[in-house]
Parts: sequence; structure tokens; C-alpha cells
Amino acid sequence: MDERQRFSEAVLPYVDDALSLARWLTGNAADAEDVVQEACLRAFGAIASVQNANARAWLLAIVRNTAFSWMAKNRPKAITTTDDAGIFEQAGLEMAEPQASPEAILIRKADAAQLENAIAALPLAYREVLVLREIEDLSYREISKVLSIPVGTVMSRLARARSSLIQRIGMAGEGKAGAA
Repeated sequence: MDERQRFSEAVLPYVDDALSLARWLTGNAADAEDVVQEACLRAFGAIASVQNANARAWLLAIVRNTAFSWMAKNRPKAITTTDDAGIFEQAGLEMAEPQASPEAILIRKADAAQLENAIAALPLAYREVLVLREIEDLSYREISKVLSIPVGTVMSRLARARSSLIQRIGMAGEGKAGAA
């Protein structure tokens, strides 16, 4: 099997997952596309050395490392939040029921924005574990391989990320109730 065919079978099925992870790490779609393009080039260069590994986890590890390298080179370290609200708005519209009232759609959009902001506010180490587990649906072992950390660290970071999200969303909800 030649390199192009191996690349097509091992990488291309997971490009959408790679783009999703890159969006969460970089904060916007344009930067994510740049990161995924660079990651695919790196993956193609290394495709010959890949054995029968989990191709998805392997690609996401490359995307993660590429995203960090790209951000270190192209951004000040303080900018890590998302500005691509269109992704979340579109997802909210797609999830809305056709018969939903405008008020229900607006509430769903506000809830999605609140969740997105809470995730974006997490420290990067927690955010990446949460995104890989809850959005990309990787197992603890796969996340451990992608991030090169022990499974126990994955579990503790995920627990802390979830706890922090609950606190942030709870505080935001209390603020809304107090304003009403």
C-alpha cells in the first residue's frame, strides 16, 4: 500500500474531528483550518512510520501539537478564547425543533453561548481534556495517548473541568435569577 492510500485510510476519515479539536484549541475557524492543514502535512510525512495504531488518536495528537506550535508562533499567549460564535449559533439552530417557539430557540442559543463561554474560560489543560472526552468522544486511554499523560491525570483533569463548568454555569444562573 502506498503512502497516499495509507493517508486516505488513516487520516481523511478523521479530518472533521481534527478540525473540531483545532477550533476548540485555537478559538476560531480560520486558524483551525490553518492548523489542520499543517497537521495533515505532518501526518502525511509520518504516515510511513505509523503501525496499526489508533489513527484517530494519532491524528488528534498531531493536531494538538500543531495547534500549540502554531499559536506560539502566531499569537500572543494571552489570546486563547473563541471568537467564532457562528459555529455555536449554527449548531443551536440545527438542534432546534421545527415547531420550537422563538423564545425557546433564543433560550437554547443563550444556554449554548453560556456553555461555550464556560468551556472557553477553562484552563487549557482542562479544556483540551474536556473537549477530547465530551465532544470528540475519545476514551480515557486515547486521551492519555493524545496528550502523553497518565490515565489518572486524564481522569482528574476531566473531573476538575466538569466541576469548574458546573460552578461557572451555576454562578451565571444565580446571576440571572437575581436580575429577574
